[in-house]
Amino acid sequence: MSTASFDRVVVITGAGSGIGAALARRIAAPRTALMLHVRGADWASRTRLDAVAADCAAKGATVATLHADLAERGAPEHIVHQTLSRFGALDQLVANAGFAQRQSLAALDAETLATSFNVMPGAFAALVKRATPALETSPRGRVVAVSSFVAHRYRADAPFAATAAAKAALESLVKTAAAELAAHAVTVNCVAPGYTRKEHGPSTENASAWTHAAEAAPLNRIAEPAEVAALIAFLLADDARHITGQVIHIDGGLSLG
Repeated sequence: MSTASFDRVVVITGAGSGIGAALARRIAAPRTALMLHVRGADWASRTRLDAVAADCAAKGATVATLHADLAERGAPEHIVHQTLSRFGALDQLVANAGFAQRQSLAALDAETLATSFNVMPGAFAALVKRATPALETSPRGRVVAVSSFVAHRYRADAPFAATAAAKAALESLVKTAAAELAAHAVTVNCVAPGYTRKEHGPSTENASAWTHAAEAAPLNRIAEPAEVAALIAFLLADDARHITGQVIHIDGGLSLG
């Protein structure tokens, strides 16, 4: 398919639910091509991703989907390769896939730490490295990574040892990429959400945990995925072309202290 068919080609990892799904639905439009990634290839994962893809297609976007475990060697490069093969270009990359795992340092094992680094900063580095030639030739080159408040707020009663370390490393890589790609007018930024509601809201089983999470933030509420998606969409837009190398918090004030 000719690159002239699209105004932009966007890769979104972790697009099957939550922030990634909300972003895909927000930016879907005619002359926009979306490569939507999800990790699992099970029936539930495929069903969720297919629903997101259908919603985006209904808004006029051209959509392709891909299942890959970013912890596996070569998976990030495969996503970029498939995007370039399918659409002939890659203008914008959103590294949203990741996870938060409560775990103390005392309970941390080497395998868990390695997996966290492979899925988050490791995959980000591989995605950007493989996508750099395409990004450098794009008139709308943008990269956005999704971090977390856990890289900035440390509490003994809510430990995220591996996730916090991985997200902190991710933010460092964002700044390195921003410095290296600035000469080509490619911006690289990071958003750091706080507690964010899941697809269908908190379940009755963990309602008390969600209530506690809301109370932890000065604004006393949980973010909606669409709110975080709106910030990412802005960073992908032309109006944000002078913003790069930033970590922008959207956490209801959690990172204040």
